[in-house]
Amino acid sequence: MMGYYILIGAIALVSWLVSRKLKSKFKFYSKVHLKNGMSGAEIAEKMLSDHGIRGVKVVSTPGMLTDHYNPKNKTVNLSEGVYNQRNASAAAVAAHECGHAVQHAQAYEWLGMRSKLVPIVSVTSSMSMWVVFGGLVLGGAAGIGLGYWVAVAGLVMMGLATLFSFVTLPVEYDASNRALAWLKNKNVVTPEEYKGSEDALKWAARTYLVAAIGSLATLVYWGLQVFGGRD
Repeated sequence: MMGYYILIGAIALVSWLVSRKLKSKFKFYSKVHLKNGMSGAEIAEKMLSDHGIRGVKVVSTPGMLTDHYNPKNKTVNLSEGVYNQRNASAAAVAAHECGHAVQHAQAYEWLGMRSKLVPIVSVTSSMSMWVVFGGLVLGGAAGIGLGYWVAVAGLVMMGLATLFSFVTLPVEYDASNRALAWLKNKNVVTPEEYKGSEDALKWAARTYLVAAIGSLATLVYWGLQVFGGRD
């Protein structure tokens, strides 16, 4: 278990560093005010309109960095620091979330795959490690009967969460690419404001990358515990 704790500690440290950097980037670029004077909500509505999307609402949601697109009720949810603000950070986030709405409207295959995994992963991800650990206690590491198959079932659950993390990567990177292309092609932001938006979204994407690597590392570790003890 010591190796697992070291692994989790290392992953948590990297995640914390990236998250801290992301927050500092957004704080810095929140001081780069848009010359067009548009708020995050106005930018989101314009991007949706420019892509011919009429059935999606832009709403405000509490919290910081809680921005997300909900495909079920077709809403672009912008945090309080984005919805009303008029800066490069707000422009980046608002356009990025609308990028997901565009993906949904155009039936982007990776988004569809992630959406199908959501209900499964929401149930299995929180219990997967405990299932694996329970299987090992029952003798799974030695390849003995029920314990082994319980541990394997836990690994399958963990594998689905890892798959979800990696499927999320193209979804997030594509949404950012769509957002940046629109901001640039429609001259919504100046070159200086664009650089800020681009940098902010790059750091946001890195949080998903770290999460995916961490999920894979955890899967490999527990896989070795289950299969490594067999002859």
